Amino acid sequence: MAALTNFITPVAIEEKQQKLLANLSAMGRVIVAFSGGTDSAYLAWAANRALGGDAVAITADSASLPESHKRDAEAFVERFGIVHEYVETHEFDNPAYVQNGPDRCFHCKDELFTRLEAVGRERGYQHIIYGVNVDDLGDYRPGQGAATQHKVAAPLADAGLTKAEIRELSRLAGLPTWDRPASACLSSRIPYGTPVTIENVKTVETGEEEIKALGFRQFRVRFHGEVVRIEIARDEMERALTMEMALRFTNIFKALGFKYVALDLEGYRQGSLNEVLNLK
Repeated sequence: MAALTNFITPVAIEEKQQKLLANLSAMGRVIVAFSGGTDSAYLAWAANRALGGDAVAITADSASLPESHKRDAEAFVERFGIVHEYVETHEFDNPAYVQNGPDRCFHCKDELFTRLEAVGRERGYQHIIYGVNVDDLGDYRPGQGAATQHKVAAPLADAGLTKAEIRELSRLAGLPTWDRPASACLSSRIPYGTPVTIENVKTVETGEEEIKALGFRQFRVRFHGEVVRIEIARDEMERALTMEMALRFTNIFKALGFKYVALDLEGYRQGSLNEVLNLK
């Protein structure tokens, strides 16, 4: 990650941060949709800096959020004195979410923002904000449609901040999330058209915790029914391509009920399940 900072002008990103803080200060009382990833953590930190106790970070209490992410989120807010809460979400009760079409993320974010709106109405929060950045705007992200419908603000994108700039500002602020690998909800590991259930996302979660315990840093476990497809970052692939590691992967995933264990030779890439979609 450090190499990314070589192409960022310190003065330029400081100006963007000041714009972000000014915009947040003008918002009054805000709810930050906080998953604990790099972007939402930086946004929660910035909102706390700008607004103090008038900003609350709220995390979805959902089966699709790994327990390890919840622990990390709790450690982060405790360390930086950020007001934090959970709100229960019930996307798994929605058949449109469970059927897992290409718009699954819309239904997830629609549920989350509906819950956050209720909190805002009850307690006088004027805005809901979330951590989308400039780079996200060109990607296929149906959740952004839900954000638009619910009038959820995107202060990072409004300030012109890219992912690399957010990482660098997080590093300068001493946030431990600055170099955190990209993360997404567990449901994103299930191919479109395969029903998303609490059982299969928890199977994925267990498998990913096992791979993490082997020392891998950036990876995904993709659920394909009887087959599990493991994506490992290319800079870690050499370690994965050994007979010893093949045996470990096989033991882990056959114990979880998979009949076949596959290592994807293209390696880890964000949104690989979108490759089957015609997005043109």
